[in-house]
Amino acid sequence: MPQYVLALDQGTTSSRSILFDSDGEAVAVAQREFPQLFPRPGWVEHDPEAIWTTQLDTMRQVVARAGLRPQDIAAIGITNQRETTVVWDRATGLPITNAIVWQCRRTAEMCDRLRAEGFDQHIRERTGLVTDAYFSGTKVAWILENIPGARERALQGSLAFGTIDTFLLWRLSKGRVHATDVSNASRTLLFDIHRQRWDETILDHLGIPASVLPVVGPSSGIFGVCDQEWLGAEIPLAGVAGDQQAALFGQACFGSGMAKNTYGTGCFLLLNTGTQPVASPSGLLTTIGWRLADSPTTYCLEGAVFIAGAAIQWLRDGLKLIRESSEVEALAGSVPDSGGVVFVPAFVGLGAPYWDPYARGTILGLTRGSTAAHLALAALESIAFQTRDVVDAMRADANLHLQTLRVDGGAARNNLLLQIQADMLGLPVQRPRQSETTALGAAFLAGLAAGVWGSPSDLASHWRLDREFEPRLSDSDRQTRYARWQEAVQRSREWSPPGM
Repeated sequence: MPQYVLALDQGTTSSRSILFDSDGEAVAVAQREFPQLFPRPGWVEHDPEAIWTTQLDTMRQVVARAGLRPQDIAAIGITNQRETTVVWDRATGLPITNAIVWQCRRTAEMCDRLRAEGFDQHIRERTGLVTDAYFSGTKVAWILENIPGARERALQGSLAFGTIDTFLLWRLSKGRVHATDVSNASRTLLFDIHRQRWDETILDHLGIPASVLPVVGPSSGIFGVCDQEWLGAEIPLAGVAGDQQAALFGQACFGSGMAKNTYGTGCFLLLNTGTQPVASPSGLLTTIGWRLADSPTTYCLEGAVFIAGAAIQWLRDGLKLIRESSEVEALAGSVPDSGGVVFVPAFVGLGAPYWDPYARGTILGLTRGSTAAHLALAALESIAFQTRDVVDAMRADANLHLQTLRVDGGAARNNLLLQIQADMLGLPVQRPRQSETTALGAAFLAGLAAGVWGSPSDLASHWRLDREFEPRLSDSDRQTRYARWQEAVQRSREWSPPGM
C-alpha cells in the first residue's frame, strides 16, 4: 500500500506542502508566501484565492520534487491557521469578501457589547473561550452585517462559512465536502466543546444561520477525496487539525501534563489536560486538542501570544535593523544584556492571559546608549516573557507540574531564544530533530486514518531530541527580570481607545 502522506500546512504568511514517509521523515517541501493586507489600523485580511493558488502550487511542486506518482500517496492531511474566517458562495465557490485573519481586531467593540450584556459568560461556559475578536464567531457576524446582501443570501442557504481547513476541503473536493474537525470547530466561538455540537443560543445571539456552518468530524478520519484534477488521482482527505493542535500531536504530547510551544507569527502554548476539559480562572482557553476515530476527545489548555515572530519581522521590515530574520540571533547576542530596554510587542493588543485588545506596542528604558542590538535582544526576551506569562497561568489552572517544554516553529531554530526561554521558565526546553511538527501532526492524523500507522504509541517512537536547553539564571535574577517585564506590560495596556 502507499506509504507516503502529504501534509498541507496553510499558515498565516505562507502556504506549504510537505511529503512524509512512513518513518515520519520529510522527503520534500515546497513553500510560497502570499500577501498580507492591512486595510485599516488593527485590521488584517487575506485574499482566499491567494491562499488557494499558493497551496495548490506547493502541492504540485512537492509531489514533483519527490519524484512520486499520486498513487504513492496514501492520504492528505490539512493543518491551518485557525480562526481566520472565509464566507463563500455555495454555487460558485467564490468568496464574498477577503478572509478576516485571526489577528484582526475589527470586532473588538462587538466583543465589548457582548461582555456588557453579560453574554460572555454563556460563551465561556459552552466554548471554553473568552469573548475576543481573535475568534471566528464575531468575524462571521461582521461579514453578515457589513457585506451588502450577505445576510439575505445566508438566510437563503446560498453561503458557506469555514475556517481555512474548511475552505481547502471545499476546494480540494470541488464542493463535495463542507466540513471541519473538532479542533478547528472549538476555535470558532460557536461550538459547545462539552456536547460537541454548534451552540444554538450563541448562533441566535450573533445572528448566524446554522445553514452556513460545516459538518464537524473527528481530526483523524476520511472526509472525502481530493479531486483527480488537482494531483492526477483521487487521494483520501483523511486528517484535519488546527495548526497548534497539530503541532501538539506532532510533538507526541499524547499524555496529560505534556506541553509544547510553537514560535511562529504568534506564540502558542498547549498543555494536554486529558479527556476532561479544565476551566481556566486565569483567562486561558479551554479547547479541544483532537479526536481520533472511536477514541475519547483530548482536551487542552491554551495560551495564545499574538505577536512573537512578527516582532522580529517588524525589526526587519519596519525598522530595517536586519535584512533577514535569521540575523537577529547574532545581533542580539552581540550585547551581554538589553541595556535596560524592555519591549512589549502589543501591536494588535495582548492575548492570554491579559486579553486586552487596546494594548499597544511599547518600548521602555531607552537611553542614548541604546542600540539596535539592545532592541533585538529585548524582542527575543519579549517572546520568552510572554511564554512565561502563559506557563504560570497553566501551572495555576491545571495544577500540573511541567517537567519540560517541547518547542517548534521557525523561531525555535534560534538557540539564543531557547536559552532565554529556559532561563525565564526555570525549565528544560526540548527541541526535536524534526522541526516540521505542525505538518507532521497533520500527516500523523491522516496516516492513522489511512492505515500508514497503527496507533499513537507507534507515532511516539518517531519523536527524537535534537537539543535540550537547561536554565542558567538564578531564581532571584529570573524573578527580578520578570517583575520588570510585568511592569512594562501594565504600562502598555488600554492605550488605544475603542474605534482607533
